[in-house]
Amino acid sequence: MRVCATPALLALLLVAALDSSECFQTVVRADKASTVTVSSELAQCAVCTVSGDNGTDTSCQSSLTLVPEDEVTLLFNCSKPIEESFTVTISSSIECTKDKCNPNVVEVSSSLLKEFSRTFTWELKAPEKTLVSLSILSNGVMESSQPCPDGLQYSVTTAESKGPTLYCEGGSVTELELLHQAVVSLQVKPNVQLQDNLFHATAGPLKRKLAVTVDPSTVVVLSRGPAGLECEVCDGSTSDCSSTEKTLTGAEKLSVEFSCLQPQDVFSVVVKKTIECTKSSCTPAAAEVEPNLFQEFKRTIIWHISVPERTVLTLDFAANGLSAISAAEICQDGYRYTVATTRSDGEIKTNIYCKGGTVSQLDLYGKTTLTVEAPKGGELESPVFGAKAAPRGGRMMSVTPDPNTIIIVKRASSEPDCSVCVGEGAAKKCNTQVLRLTAPQDTSVEFTCPEPQTVFSVEINREIDCTEASCSGNIVQAETQFFPDFNRTFTWDLKVVSTRAFQLDFPETGMRQISNQEMCPDDHTYSLVTYLRTGPATVGTFCKGGDTTTILARYKGRMSLQVPGDVKVDPVDIKLKVGPETEMVAIVKVNLPRGVSNTDFITPNYPEDFPDDEQMQWSFSVPGMHNYTVHFHEHTSPECLKKEVEVEYKKEGKKGSNLTLTAPQPKHHQGNFHMVLRNCETNRTLKGLSLSFRVSVMRSGHPVLCKVDLTKHPSVSLQIEKVGSDPYCEMSLNSEVKEKINVAPGTTASLSFLDCPHDDLRLTASKVIACKNGVSCSSTDLAVPKLDSCLAMPLHNFTWHLSIPQDSTLDLVSPTGSLQQSLPGQECNDSFLLHVAETDGFSLGDFCPKGKIQKVQLHTNVSVTATAPDLKKKTDPFLNVNVSREIAETIIYRVNPTMKSPTLLATPNWPRGMKPYSTISWIVTLPSQYKAHLMFVNLSQPKCADRHTGINVKMFGYKEELMSRREDEQAEDKLLVPHSFYLNMSNCMPEEGHFGTMTKIVLQKKTNLLAILLGIAGALVFALILLGVVCFITKKKKEKMNKESSIYIGKGNIFLPGDRHFTKTRSENGSHVYDYIDDTMVYGHLLGESNGSDTPQENLKGLQVDSYQTFTGPTGGTLPVITEPDPEPELNCNMTFLDPSETFIPSRPRTPIERQESLGFQDRRMVDNELYTFKSTGDINAIQLSGGDLEPEEYL
Repeated sequence: MRVCATPALLALLLVAALDSSECFQTVVRADKASTVTVSSELAQCAVCTVSGDNGTDTSCQSSLTLVPEDEVTLLFNCSKPIEESFTVTISSSIECTKDKCNPNVVEVSSSLLKEFSRTFTWELKAPEKTLVSLSILSNGVMESSQPCPDGLQYSVTTAESKGPTLYCEGGSVTELELLHQAVVSLQVKPNVQLQDNLFHATAGPLKRKLAVTVDPSTVVVLSRGPAGLECEVCDGSTSDCSSTEKTLTGAEKLSVEFSCLQPQDVFSVVVKKTIECTKSSCTPAAAEVEPNLFQEFKRTIIWHISVPERTVLTLDFAANGLSAISAAEICQDGYRYTVATTRSDGEIKTNIYCKGGTVSQLDLYGKTTLTVEAPKGGELESPVFGAKAAPRGGRMMSVTPDPNTIIIVKRASSEPDCSVCVGEGAAKKCNTQVLRLTAPQDTSVEFTCPEPQTVFSVEINREIDCTEASCSGNIVQAETQFFPDFNRTFTWDLKVVSTRAFQLDFPETGMRQISNQEMCPDDHTYSLVTYLRTGPATVGTFCKGGDTTTILARYKGRMSLQVPGDVKVDPVDIKLKVGPETEMVAIVKVNLPRGVSNTDFITPNYPEDFPDDEQMQWSFSVPGMHNYTVHFHEHTSPECLKKEVEVEYKKEGKKGSNLTLTAPQPKHHQGNFHMVLRNCETNRTLKGLSLSFRVSVMRSGHPVLCKVDLTKHPSVSLQIEKVGSDPYCEMSLNSEVKEKINVAPGTTASLSFLDCPHDDLRLTASKVIACKNGVSCSSTDLAVPKLDSCLAMPLHNFTWHLSIPQDSTLDLVSPTGSLQQSLPGQECNDSFLLHVAETDGFSLGDFCPKGKIQKVQLHTNVSVTATAPDLKKKTDPFLNVNVSREIAETIIYRVNPTMKSPTLLATPNWPRGMKPYSTISWIVTLPSQYKAHLMFVNLSQPKCADRHTGINVKMFGYKEELMSRREDEQAEDKLLVPHSFYLNMSNCMPEEGHFGTMTKIVLQKKTNLLAILLGIAGALVFALILLGVVCFITKKKKEKMNKESSIYIGKGNIFLPGDRHFTKTRSENGSHVYDYIDDTMVYGHLLGESNGSDTPQENLKGLQVDSYQTFTGPTGGTLPVITEPDPEPELNCNMTFLDPSETFIPSRPRTPIERQESLGFQDRRMVDNELYTFKSTGDINAIQLSGGDLEPEEYL
């Protein structure tokens, strides 16, 4: 704080309450042309003039105006800092004529009171229409809304401006153009240096010139607003001026003059352009603009675009895009696009957009006007948009309405411009609003827009009339193929005789009532309207899936289904029939579901009025052991003129009860019931009756309890699961609700079942049978143990999990003696089925008793599952299980075919394939004197990645294989096997496909050729003996009757010529009977020929002779018969895969018979001639005579 050293100052301090303060004293002299005012807004601050010889005279005040050209001593005193407490205003004026200003150079006293904030102000005075220019002599200035950092702030205030315009030094503005009454000021911070000369002032006529170029296709209109300042616009070339509007046409560098300083604040600019389009193009194709044309003005650019009929105009705004707004909205950046299109019916459709958005293209139909509004100084990118034209695509479809069906196409949207037409040529008729098709004939319907589904909706109406007995049809959607992408409404107008009701039966899924204003989630919304004397009433709106099963409505009504476009029609099948007589508006039948449920209902026309003086009924079917409660959510009560509003609850065979809307409704009741709502005759000028209510259902039953004790069966476990469709069945294990119950072996459990019918539960059980040591494993019967009697549901299946050591084999044998595998054509018809599977779930097959499989041997752990309607009734064992020594194969079947029916054998997991690398063997034992036809009826071979598949057939006791085939070899379809055999199969590691086969075995009786031959030989011997006896007796008789003698002649004929002693016929004499036959008589013709006349051939010419037939058997004695028992497989420690384990068949010795001793073989050395001589010597070499009759050596 400075302390003044003068006596005057001391006095002032005493006067100022002896408080410490700052003070400053200086001598100033104001200029003649300036008014200097010093002031302070603080009460404790004052400025004083000091006078007198010793400065003892002071005059203090808060504001002081200095007298021009008078020197005065000023004393400033304030408790606050003086620099911040006082302001100095220095005012002066600039007076101008039409051509000059005074002063022409604006000067300031830079040192005057520079310790304070100073504001220099100049007021301009000039004649009208005179422009004053102030040239800034220092650095240029720039407009700024922030404080200037150098402490020098310029401001300009005009009569037209709403506030001062602020400037700071350091810009490009070097001249300020001002009019009369403008005020220029400069605010200077304390102690800031300021030059003395600031401005150079000049005056001249008020004119603003612009040079513009307007292209020939453009018209520019400059318009002055009605509230604008007075200003004229002139054509510089013609001096034609106007104060309201000026039109500029095509010209280059046209001079435009304005008689105001800011013409952009007075005039607006409208630029008009045209674009002409054909059906294929537009001229010009781009909306070009001159960006700098009147850029400082508010501009409106208008394009008038003409297009032919049936032409689509496409405007492309790909550069920036557009966003649609309403007419009341504004665009923040000032750019506003307005698109007005004239439709074919003369209506003009207008849309408004802002710049920047997702709309990049507009497709317009008809003559269009596009207007773009740009703010002052705004830049327009050129081109603003692109324009294209193309023939307007239409859409044609063929429609054939069904008989009694009306198709109505009606406009649903005002955009875009589109018509629907029928007919051709001169008979073509178009309508922009509606089209009705009634004739059941093929009709071509044409739309004049490419996407008519966005403009039109379709109603497909059908009338169904009913007699007293039946209706002409059900409610079905036969016309679903029409207009698939349009919004469709299917309606059925239903009518019965006036005293009856029509009945609509919904499918099992039922319907669910919703609010009349809602839509269904699956886009299929049904509604029912009934027509009363008082007008139509909406019974309700419904969706698929609910509790409503039937609706009856009186006399006449309409059922409708609404389906939006592009949704496939999937209607419910609603059955229509004639219902009984009724006085109700409608009867709604409802099947309430089991469990806990809440079902909502509303009255007709809700939330509007229920029909006056009418009644409606809801019939509810309540599940057994369930309680229902009725809740009234919302209701309105009418003013009744006659009768009263009441709700009646009725049950079959019981008296009903009538309640009011406000009375407590039924709560926790049981049984089916009817609810009837009756309206009174109301005052229709007031709000009528409406009701929204809910029916709640909850279970009232008690749980069924069961205590299960498995401690008596430590290896048995139980499983119970729900299989029924009732979702409200509730099971609990030890008071915990479960979806599936598992009772562990050897434990006890408390079970509870609530509303669970026995048929909805599936009880299964399992038992683990494990054998750790094959030696100690005992025989086991697979039988179902007795379960707790409280488990009332049937036992669906029982599974035994069989586990044995790795070096053991599991033997399965049926207690009935045999098993049958269930296969196509060999199905099991028994009361139960056994499913055998490996532990990993791999199926080995399904079996039942009384078949042809004697035993199944398994070299793996398996599970056996018995399935029957109720296994608890089966007390006998299903299988006998033994553990035997290890086998090399995976599975061995012991099969005994019979003649009763063919035997089918299938690989495990049929019809799918065997496991990789697995082996299986069937040991097939045929009955004595039977052979087998082996047929592979279904064979599937894989492509192997490792090893090969194998199918091998070998008979018992034979080393040779009848068949051995791999997957890459062609296998025989059929094979004849004379004796018991092995059928072995092995799998590879498949790369593609699987290995599996089904084999059929058919037995056939053998033909015993040796026995037949021996029988024939015996018969011939007997015949020859009989013939010999007869001949002997006959000869003896002849010897007695005729004792003639003969002479032996050594040479020549034995009979003389002409001697006819043997006159009997051959049948009468015994010339053909021989006691002895020499070999030469049989084979003599093979000896060398003789020319002598005494040869037997020559001598016997013409005589009766006999030939000898070879005797095929011994002449006497009993024929030898060789018998052999049925073959059994041999035991061989080094047996190959084809010979299964000896655990099945023990070995036994054989009795061999050499093949050369068999009738079925012949020595190769023998010549094929009548003598059967040998062609060579050497060892016997036998060959088989017939492959079909092959017999093993030991059986011949």
